[in-house]
Amino acid sequence: MNDHEYNGCCACGGGCCGGKQEKKQLVIDFLYLDLSICGRCQGTERNLEEALAEVSGVLEAAGFAIVINKINITSPELAEKYRFISSPTIRINGIDLIPGIKESSCRECGDLCGDEVDCRVWVYQGVEYTEPPKALIINAILEAVYGGQLQDSAPRQEYKLPENLRRFFAGLKKKKK
Repeated sequence: MNDHEYNGCCACGGGCCGGKQEKKQLVIDFLYLDLSICGRCQGTERNLEEALAEVSGVLEAAGFAIVINKINITSPELAEKYRFISSPTIRINGIDLIPGIKESSCRECGDLCGDEVDCRVWVYQGVEYTEPPKALIINAILEAVYGGQLQDSAPRQEYKLPENLRRFFAGLKKKKK
């Protein structure tokens, strides 16, 4: 027997055990208010796509299937369904990229609804960004996979639509009339 032959079953997925390995799933939710004019949402989408392009090969080789859900939060009902706190949001297997929410005024979303609206600010390595840096997204994905936190185990707290989002949806409704 040479160094590359094995006796018995292995976890290689090469057929010696009678089948393929089952892939683990990494679910990434991208929740946002607007992709048409909001620079924060557009930048978040772009950085997420670039981050996924960089890590998808490694994740595939490690046996992970990536599922991406892009969810446009267009109503208070959808915000409640997805427990949406601030735009934009990225969750990996139900866990927000960074704990806590920080916001600042977003002119584009304010223009959409005709009122003052705050959108998310991402804090990474002590610096504030209006869109999550690609490195933040990549590190969060790798931490979810290799840090062992593949499921959201936090207890569910009661959801209440944030006042900021309440103003946004009320303004949208008025503008449509």
